[in-house]
Amino acid sequence: MSFNELGLQSELVDALHHLNISEPTPIQTLSIPLILNGMDVIAEAQTGTGKTFAFLLPMFQKIDTNNGNIQGLIIAPTRELALQITEVAKSLSSIIPLNMLAVYGGQDVKAQLHKLKGNVQLVVGTPGRLLDYLRRGSIDFKDLQTLVLDEADQMLNIGFLEEVNSIIKQLPDSKQTLFFSATINRDVNKFAYRFLSYPMSVKAPKKQITLDNIKQVVIETSNLHKFNDFNTLLKKVVPNKAIIFCRSRKVTQSLYDEMLTVGHNVGVLHGALTQAKRESTMNEFNANKIQYLVATDIASRGLDVDGVSHVFNYNLPDDTETYIHRIGRTGRAGNTGTAYTILTKRDEKLLIAIEELIQMKVERIRYSEFETLKEKVPVEKKNFNKTIKGKVKSKVKPNHKKKKRTRSRIQ
Repeated sequence: MSFNELGLQSELVDALHHLNISEPTPIQTLSIPLILNGMDVIAEAQTGTGKTFAFLLPMFQKIDTNNGNIQGLIIAPTRELALQITEVAKSLSSIIPLNMLAVYGGQDVKAQLHKLKGNVQLVVGTPGRLLDYLRRGSIDFKDLQTLVLDEADQMLNIGFLEEVNSIIKQLPDSKQTLFFSATINRDVNKFAYRFLSYPMSVKAPKKQITLDNIKQVVIETSNLHKFNDFNTLLKKVVPNKAIIFCRSRKVTQSLYDEMLTVGHNVGVLHGALTQAKRESTMNEFNANKIQYLVATDIASRGLDVDGVSHVFNYNLPDDTETYIHRIGRTGRAGNTGTAYTILTKRDEKLLIAIEELIQMKVERIRYSEFETLKEKVPVEKKNFNKTIKGKVKSKVKPNHKKKKRTRSRIQ
């Protein structure tokens, strides 16, 4: 089926051709006709399957460019995802000129408010800042036609239930509401049915991204030796560019500090950082000025970074689907990638649940077998050569009491 057959107007089809997109993905085929017909939709599809275009294309077609009021609202769980959705929307605005605004925390409030007083037809924002503007009475959704909640499951997992609930209550009842998510669980369904009117549910077939081009390996260790074994692993496989996922902000910051201390070229990304710092870190990582990015799961979805050769799970996520999103940051665009999990007994049950989800047993290597890693997992050639002079600098406050570090068992 073609985009024309889905009901999209020729201008949008031409815009897609300019982006080298000629055929709709399964989620686009399933959802676009329903959205164009004005139905509320609950859509489930994995990251990287064209979800963003699935809701943006019909939104662009339905917005009246002669009306300067806000007609489309997209709520995203993180600032990074909001920015990425905005960039995708901009790729269409050259054909259908819409004025859009990304609204999120960390930006100059006065500058955003000034833009909102102008001709804005599409808003992409995070719950906290949107609710702030609604409470101020500085944003008007009286002409809103379409509301989209993107990554709805992550929105609820992060704890935005009350904020989203408050926002939706202040929007027109006549709006069309779309829930898009990588997973539609019971909580998402329960939340969705509070606000959607006779919704149609669609589900795109899942791709086994974990089986095709991503090699998965588990390194078994203990809490006592975890960092030393992880550091030795980095020296053995020499990643070109890697994302290291941690379960919490505290562990993310702690691991970042430890990696700085031992001399790695590393950046950090978590929700406690300012938006300026987060954007600066991502710009450096995209420009290959940072080799390792230590991050919470805000980096597991919505971020499209080229050249990530490895993903490391320093902790496994509590949600099994998030594991797939994490390792999906590598092995993209036809390239191969490797995903390592640093496993302690605490995460053993989580790994079993993940193996059930992906329907395979992941190769395990114990620390006593670690010396054979070169034979089991080929060493990747390092071509990262754009480190910033003086970049590796410890930010840990000096401790005049010399702390004894456990010596690595692996030389």
